[in-house]
Order: sequence, then structure tokens, then C-alpha cells
Amino acid sequence: MLPISPLNPDEKSPLFRQLYGQMKGLIDSGALSKGSRLPATRELAGQLGLNRTTVSAAYALLESEGLIAGHVGRGSFVTGGSDAANELSASASFSRSRPSELLFPLEEFRKTCAEVIANDDAAAILQLGSPSGYPALRRYLLEQARAEGTARDSDDILITSGCQQAFDLLQRTIGEGATVLIEDPVYLGVRSVFERAGARLVGVPVSADGIDLENLERMIARERPRLLCVTPNFQNPTGATMPLSARQALLRITQAAGVLVIENDIYGPLCYTGEPLASIKHLDQTGDTILLRSFSKVAFPGLRVGWVIARRALIEKLTEAKQWSDLHTDQLSQAVLLRFAESGRLERHRQRMLIAGAERLQAALEACEKYLPAGAKFTRPRGGMSLWIELPGALDAAELLPRAERAGVTYLPGRYFAVSRPQPNGLRISFAGMTPEEIRSGLAVLGGIFQNELERVRAHGPLVESAALV
Repeated sequence: MLPISPLNPDEKSPLFRQLYGQMKGLIDSGALSKGSRLPATRELAGQLGLNRTTVSAAYALLESEGLIAGHVGRGSFVTGGSDAANELSASASFSRSRPSELLFPLEEFRKTCAEVIANDDAAAILQLGSPSGYPALRRYLLEQARAEGTARDSDDILITSGCQQAFDLLQRTIGEGATVLIEDPVYLGVRSVFERAGARLVGVPVSADGIDLENLERMIARERPRLLCVTPNFQNPTGATMPLSARQALLRITQAAGVLVIENDIYGPLCYTGEPLASIKHLDQTGDTILLRSFSKVAFPGLRVGWVIARRALIEKLTEAKQWSDLHTDQLSQAVLLRFAESGRLERHRQRMLIAGAERLQAALEACEKYLPAGAKFTRPRGGMSLWIELPGALDAAELLPRAERAGVTYLPGRYFAVSRPQPNGLRISFAGMTPEEIRSGLAVLGGIFQNELERVRAHGPLVESAALV
């Protein structure tokens, strides 16, 4: 039985995150060693007196971070932890969509923190504040949004703990029990948050130009959804970007049907080539689109600062829901990020991120071109952190993952992102947290594994993995 301490339903952190945190600690400390088999979700739920979906959500989060891996018919096994972390740091981990710590401007950050603490307002910043967020940051972000034409006089803003909390507040406020259209494939956090609300999820295929508009129109007519969630810039996991004409067409389709659009623009600032495109919120003359943004991908993910811009009436409902969730937000993190932005340091850091991101993206594209087997396809993003690979149809990315891990390379198979289309030959490569050299060497390893398996399948038929995990 796992040594899990009792979870506290009164804490602001959801039960699945509490369980995730304890299990991650056991893996990182070595108490759960690499190769250890985890209890089945039903078994662990019974031991801890939890709902099975709570355990499943914790397992999914651990799996999304490359700490465990599930194998059909065999169970879930520890793949991360102290031994694996040391192994993979010397090779390639494509499984985590986050910026490189090597690019963090720590000296500038320390200086910014010192300036905030030295300010006369430091005591007030460390006090309990408004559930809406640090007022000075709210004003700054709302003024910026109005200057770019994104926010209207009828809009307001709510600071959240990253975009994930924003999605959680939206599902509680307007998503519970609704029919919700989401991209397919889609980021696990988006899918999970609406599933927990009892929403009926319908996946809309994503192409190289983002969400497929013909399918969208058919599904709206057939499913009568209340909401559509879309990531128009550098979508996770595919890296696809919607052209301007497609964004305008999406608004025509959704507005004619009375469907509310939630625009997740977390990757928008990471445009490496070409000109940034107008957001859907900017193009929406009705002002109904709900816009989600965050500092997490362009600055410091650990500070967990995101925001929602929407009509004032909806922001009031979201703020009320947030107040019952965590009473108030972390004002210190928000004050530091505000000072970091107002000082010009954030924009200088973003420019460095764009240069480094372009190098990493180029390394990934060149390595895909060079090492992937004939018949493989991959997206060619203009920014963001990830690209999508489709292997030749005979190959299953999930089945090949254990071999990649034994070679010191990780990725996330397509099944983690599927809504209604399994796409077993798909996988996500996240390149932003790695050096160009790590990207090239990692994709060379993957290319060799994929090519060898393709040749073997064509000669002898599919390989059945051994039941033992070594």
C-alpha cells in the first residue's frame, strides 16, 4: 500500500492535486523507484476512500510530466524520479511543455523582487487582498488590452492562478453539464477540467490551420453546444495556428449559432516568425469572446499568474467562484511580475525567448526532416513550444515509448490528447525546454527507433511488448 497521508478536502488545492503532490514526492525521493508498479486507480481509490476519477486525474497529471507511464493490460509504472531524472537530463525529455530554466533571467528577477520588497507598499502586498487580483496589475493588464483593442469598456479582468484555474472557474460558472466543443487533439488540462464538471465533450479535428471549420459547423448544427474552447495561436499539442480568415469565419459560425467562444491565448507572445495575428477577442465586435492569457509560458511558470478578460457580468460571477475557491490570489507574485513588466525587463526577456525559441524550433524541424522515417508527417509551427508528429500508420507511438525511455528519450503519445479520435500513431514533441543539441540528438534516437520498428513491422508484423517493465 502506498504511504499516502490523508487528503484534506478543506484545502484550496483539489484532492487530485494533493494526491499528485504526494506521489510526485515519493517518486522524486526514490521511495517509489523506477519500474515500480502502481496500484490500479480503482484499487487506490478504495484504499484512500476517494472517487476513482480523483485518482485517475492524479495519475494523468503524473503521466503528463513523464513521471509514470500507463500500459494497456499491464498497469501504470514509475518512469521518472531520481534515477530517471539524472538519466534524462543528459539526453532528451520532449514530454514537458515549459520554458527552459537556462533562459530565466535570475539576476534581473532577484533585482525585481528586491525592488518590490523595498517599496512602501510591501506590507499591503503581503496582506490579504481582493479575490480579483492585485489591483495595480489588473489596471496595467486591462489598460494594455484596451490599447490593443482586445478589451472594451464593457469588459473587466480577473487574475487567476494560471490559465488552468481560469478554465476551472469557467466550468463551474458556465460549463457545468453543458455540451462543450474542444479541439481534438487537445491539451489534457482543458479536457479534464470540463470532464470533471460533467460536461459532454465533443472533439473537433485540428488541421495544420487549426480547428477544422467545416467539421465545426457540422458539429454545432448537430450537437447544439453552449461553449467552444479554442487555442488559435500555436495550439498544444499540434503547434497549429489559425489564419486571420479562419478566425473571422469561426466568429461568423459561432455567433450565428449562439455559441460562446473561450479563447486560450497562452502561447500568443511566442511568435518566432511572421507577424502576430489579431486575437479572436479583438476581432469579435460583440465583445462576447472570453480571453485567457498567462505569464507562465513567457516568464516564470512557477509564479502561476494568468488572467481572464470578459464581459463585466461574467467576471463578477467568476470572481465570486474564485473567492469560494481560494479567497484571494498571491499578491507578491503579481506585484513582482508587474514590476518586471513595467521596468521593461519582461519585454527584454521575451525578445531573448523569441531568439532562443526560434533556434529550438528550427532544430526540431530540421531534425524531424532528417531523422523521421519516410511516410512520417509533422506540423511546422511558427511559434509556441510543441509540434505534432504522425508516424506511418503501422506504428503505435504508445507502444514504442518504453523503448524510447530505455534509450533516454521521452515524449507524450497521442492518446494523452485524444478526445474522440485515438490517433495511435500521433505524438507530441515539446522542444522549448531543451537546447538545440539535445533536440537534435533526441530526435535522432527517436528516428532510429521508429525506422527500425517500421522495417521490422513491414517484414514480420507487429511486435508484442514483453509483460515485464525493465
